[in-house]
Amino acid sequence: MKINLSRKPRENGFILLFVMVLAACSIGILIGVMHRSSTVSLLNLRNNQLTVLDNAAEASAEKVYAKMAWDFRFNGGPAMVSSNLTSYTTNVPNSGDNSYWNNVIFSDARGNTNRTYVGFLTNYTGPLPSQYTNQFATTSPVYRIVSNATMPRSLVPGVTGSAQEDILLAEVPITTFAIFYNGPLEFSDCATMVVNGRVHSNSYICVGAGSGSSLTFNDKVTCVGTMSAPARGGISIWTPNDPTTWLTTFNGGYTTNFNSINLSMNMTNTHSIIEVPPTGELPMSLTGQSRLYNEAQVVIVVTNTVANTNPTVYVTLQTPYGGENPGSDTTKQTIVLTNVTDAYLNTNSLQTSFLSLTNSFYDQRQGETNFVTQIDLAKYTTFINNYTGSGKKFSGTTPDILYVADVRHVTSGTARQSAVRLINGGTLPNNGGLGFTVATQNPIYVQGNYNTTVAGVSGNSLGLGSTTNGASVPAAILADSITILSTSWDDKKSGNSYGSRNTVASSMTVNAALVTGAEPSTGTSATTFSGGVQNLTRFLEDWSNVTLTMNTSIVNLYNSQIATNQFQMPGAYYNPPTRHWGFDTTYYNPNKQPPGVPCALVPIRFNWQTPPPGSITSN
Repeated sequence: MKINLSRKPRENGFILLFVMVLAACSIGILIGVMHRSSTVSLLNLRNNQLTVLDNAAEASAEKVYAKMAWDFRFNGGPAMVSSNLTSYTTNVPNSGDNSYWNNVIFSDARGNTNRTYVGFLTNYTGPLPSQYTNQFATTSPVYRIVSNATMPRSLVPGVTGSAQEDILLAEVPITTFAIFYNGPLEFSDCATMVVNGRVHSNSYICVGAGSGSSLTFNDKVTCVGTMSAPARGGISIWTPNDPTTWLTTFNGGYTTNFNSINLSMNMTNTHSIIEVPPTGELPMSLTGQSRLYNEAQVVIVVTNTVANTNPTVYVTLQTPYGGENPGSDTTKQTIVLTNVTDAYLNTNSLQTSFLSLTNSFYDQRQGETNFVTQIDLAKYTTFINNYTGSGKKFSGTTPDILYVADVRHVTSGTARQSAVRLINGGTLPNNGGLGFTVATQNPIYVQGNYNTTVAGVSGNSLGLGSTTNGASVPAAILADSITILSTSWDDKKSGNSYGSRNTVASSMTVNAALVTGAEPSTGTSATTFSGGVQNLTRFLEDWSNVTLTMNTSIVNLYNSQIATNQFQMPGAYYNPPTRHWGFDTTYYNPNKQPPGVPCALVPIRFNWQTPPPGSITSN
């Protein structure tokens, strides 16, 4: 029997439908895959574009920062930056930098093209980032830089990159350095010395302790030049480039070829900080603002019109107003004393007996006899108190900076120089803990203990490191040179030969930051040596087996302009003391800074982020 089989029409239709459904699903899947691939590709493209534009915006912000940092460090400090804010906004990358920047449009996040936002944010006082150990900024401006960047002709034109930098233009008191030299720094042949604070030279450093001694640095040491131990003072016990022979230990490490550290002053003439300003210079000009003459509330100038005649004394009292320095005071009071004698200074009603103008003595290092403007700081306190009562110039506030200049003429050809001497400085003027600074363009001589006790505080701070016990105030001395005289010093014997003076110095203590000049080494022999950091403060007495204690920060900003004779080795006019020298770590406290000390200028990228496009307020 033959059986015929055949598909029913409805089964054929079902298979066709099934195939069509599978085809549709495949097409859908294909479309989905293609759409996803397209979306991922577009997202990748947008992400890549965003990265490029974020980098472009950062380049714009960095270009502004570079110019701000340059102006801050080398071209006028914070005042120059403040006056240039508008010009910084147009400092965007352009085709002159690279033709690539033709593809990018920069804006200041407020709709203005070819601009970068630059604005003052706040003033900051406080510690610096951790890489700046124990250093802090004092009343330093913070600026915000914001840049947006787009590429309108790109495949994804709607993408905007952004960058925001907050820049701290840190003003760091120079006294946060244990030792700071603007020129060569020489420790060569020093006695045993331990340095516990930061050390920097804007030139090279010569290390190497004397035979049987050692030199130890417990903090970071940096210099713009090299570190070596060459022959100095006719002494060569070290191999210059072999640290194993230097008798020197660097517990904090050292870095050569370091960046120079500029200060808040005219770095082409750093001596100007202590000079009397020239006629016509504005107190609030870039140089004028750095002069201690303009920062002082009391200015004393001693002069004469004819050599070797009784001088005229100008005592100027001035106060700051409206953010300007005291030198800008339009209501300053000037007391003019003519044909002055010491008898008159001791008897007039102005209580100027703190001044003495007739002392003189011979400086055997200089080979010159000094005219001396002598300041009795105990009597100076009485004078100042006379001007701090109700209705007086200082209205109850005590001045914290005294500037003195002796500019008397001398007969041509005579070996004489003008100088300033401080006596009775054990207790400095009490002004509520603000501290006290003396500045002069002359050589200065400090006789006897200085800043070793505070009015109302029992006991003296005569030991090393004891300035933390509250028995002294923040203090500084800035001068062409600084010479330490003990209370055993006798003006009448100063002209005798060193061996016939028959005087031995007496122990004393100086608690003050010292900013002064040096006469640099001109060779390697005994007669061409600077004397090293240990002799930056000068001596004229036999200090053998006598202790000199100094709690200090040592700063050499300039070469001496008046006291310019070269250092001579011990035995010529002095013998060295037993030096108990230590960095005063109270200077790490922002509230313990001596008035008027210059600041190092340190630009720092303080904060960075990628803000939302169009925002200048993102925190």
